Amino acid sequence: MKAVWNGAVIAESEKTINIEGNEYFPPDSVHREYLVPSDTPYVSSWKGECTYYSLMVEGEENKDMAWTYETPLPAAIKKTGTDFTDYMAFWRGVEVRV
Repeated sequence: MKAVWNGAVIAESEKTINIEGNEYFPPDSVHREYLVPSDTPYVSSWKGECTYYSLMVEGEENKDMAWTYETPLPAAIKKTGTDFTDYMAFWRGVEVRV
C-alpha cells in the first residue's frame, strides 16, 4: 500500500492494518519529513486519544490529513486483534492505493 499526496509518497508498506476502512501504516514506513504536528484534539470513544498531523509538500499544506494513536486503549488493541500503536492513517485527499 502507498499513501500519496501532491506527487509525494508519504508512506509505503506491505504491512498495513485496516481499521474501520482506513489503512494504518507502520511507523517506520512513514516519511515524517512531510509531516507537521497539529494541535487539533480528538478522542475516539473506543480507540483513545489521537494525534493529528498536517502535510507539507512543495510548499502546499493539507491540514490534519494524518492521525495516529500513540497510546491506544487496551480494549481497542484487543478488538482489532493487533497493536496499532503509532501506526498512521490518512484522509482529506491523500490517495491510499495498492
